[in-house]
Amino acid sequence: MDILLVEDSEDDSAFFIHALKESSPAAQLRVARDGVEALSLIFGAGNPADAVPIARPNLIILDLKLPKVSGLEVLRRVKTNPNTRSIPVIILSSSREKRDLAECYQLGVNSYLMKPMDFDAFGEVVRTLGRYWLQFNQPPKL
Repeated sequence: MDILLVEDSEDDSAFFIHALKESSPAAQLRVARDGVEALSLIFGAGNPADAVPIARPNLIILDLKLPKVSGLEVLRRVKTNPNTRSIPVIILSSSREKRDLAECYQLGVNSYLMKPMDFDAFGEVVRTLGRYWLQFNQPPKL
C-alpha cells in the first residue's frame, strides 16, 4: 500500500482519489473512514501500543476531524510507536485552529495542509502531494 487516506467525507475521498490518479496512476490507495478503521488497517485488531504494523503505508494522509477516534489520536499512535514513527503523516484538514496545528507538529506530523475550498486548488494540492511523496521523496529503507 502506497497511501492510506483517512477521510470521513465521501466527497473529499472521491476527489482525492481522482486527483491522485492524475499525478500518480500506479499509486495503491486504501481509504479508512474513521480513526478506528485507520488504526485497524495499520496495527490490526486491538491495536496494541507496540504493535508491528500489519500494513505499512508509505504515506498517511490524515483528516483531523474523524468519527470514533480523532485524527490527533491516530497521529499520536503512529508517531509514538517505534515500528511506525518513520511513516510520513500529512494532515489534510479544514481545521484552521492554531491549537491543532501546534499539537500536530508536537506529535511529529510531517506536513499540515489546509483543505482548499476551491475545487481546482484542492486538485493541485493532491497532485503535488502525490508527486512529491511518491516520486521524489526518498524514504528510509526498512
